[in-house]
Amino acid sequence: MLPVLYSFRRCPYAMRARMTLIYSSINPELREVLLKDKPSSMLAISAKGTVPVLQLPDSNVLDQSRDIMHWALAISDPQQWLNDELAESISDLIDYNDNQFKTHLDHYKYWERFPAESQNFYRAQGEIFLQQLEEHLISRPYLLADRISMADIALFPFIRQFAFVDKVWFDQSPYPKLQLWLQKLLDSPLFLTAMKKLPPWREGDSPVSLYQ
Repeated sequence: MLPVLYSFRRCPYAMRARMTLIYSSINPELREVLLKDKPSSMLAISAKGTVPVLQLPDSNVLDQSRDIMHWALAISDPQQWLNDELAESISDLIDYNDNQFKTHLDHYKYWERFPAESQNFYRAQGEIFLQQLEEHLISRPYLLADRISMADIALFPFIRQFAFVDKVWFDQSPYPKLQLWLQKLLDSPLFLTAMKKLPPWREGDSPVSLYQ
């Protein structure tokens, strides 16, 4: 029996979970969720109602993307995305991304919902993190090492989303290292595989694997 992954193609949390599962050669059944009509089978195992949700063959459920990433890397991590040397730095970057930057990203992308400040104000708040990441990349091609780590994959979907709010601005912004880092990941076979398009899953549909 395969694990079952409830996902949504454009969700950054689901994106990083899918990329890690593919990297770890774990091939669950993929169920693309229509967010306005969430399947009852997903809601029955995860009351929070957001993706990703991974149901394991033993019926245990992981419904946080970081937990899914850690679970997958514990099974297979051939390029050492996560190791003791980097673990603390990885955790710190992901904590800031998920707890601070994500708020600034949402305010910037959906600024009409937050009329207290201008869109440029919210972008400037997010740029604090972009500047930090640019500094990380000055002396190496990836955020924490000369190779990809869990931090790169965990942050990439959110930086992608921030960049594409106004791609013309981002491409002209003073973050050349971050621009190169983002493009490298956008062009990667791992990302392209993780972003295949599927119709929304319905009860009774034939199984579709993550790699299919």
